[in-house]
Amino acid sequence: MAEFVSENLRRNFGDAIERVSDDRGDLTVWVTRSRVHDLLAHCKRDPELDFCFCMDVTAVDYLSLGGVPRFAVVYHLYSLKTGKRVRVKAGVPEDDPVVDTAVDVWRSTDWFEREVYDMFGIRFEGHPNMKRILCHRDFQGHPLRKDYPADLRWKLLRPDDLLDEISGEEMQRIRSRVSHPISE
Repeated sequence: MAEFVSENLRRNFGDAIERVSDDRGDLTVWVTRSRVHDLLAHCKRDPELDFCFCMDVTAVDYLSLGGVPRFAVVYHLYSLKTGKRVRVKAGVPEDDPVVDTAVDVWRSTDWFEREVYDMFGIRFEGHPNMKRILCHRDFQGHPLRKDYPADLRWKLLRPDDLLDEISGEEMQRIRSRVSHPISE
């Protein structure tokens, strides 16, 4: 199956495929940053591949390994039809940490991409709500970068409850179903 997937992607994306590795059955496909969105959409929509589930989006900082580019955005895809997985990686340079969003391909990538932005500082172009999700608004920096000081601490200076994530209409609907003194 790994060979079939890699052949399909090479046939459809040619030079955009930078390298392919199959380490003990874990297929990893490196693709150019400019084509990662197209490749992800193909992985989902091609009936032969049918990677209908994006399990995770994360990033890797290769600073301590001397990596060029410094970062990689990593998509973990799964096919419910075949039970197969593929890992798609796209290199992201430190001086331009931007990748096209995949929210239009899988809605589940919404918060995954926000987590990558918050932890690594990689922005997703076209994302509908690109802002922090784990660290508070006053936090500075990106804590999973290899050059982030491990002993640096940030205090929460003002409340940050993410309530701006919920529309007023949705909040009313929630409050109408909850019967608790704190919700009144």
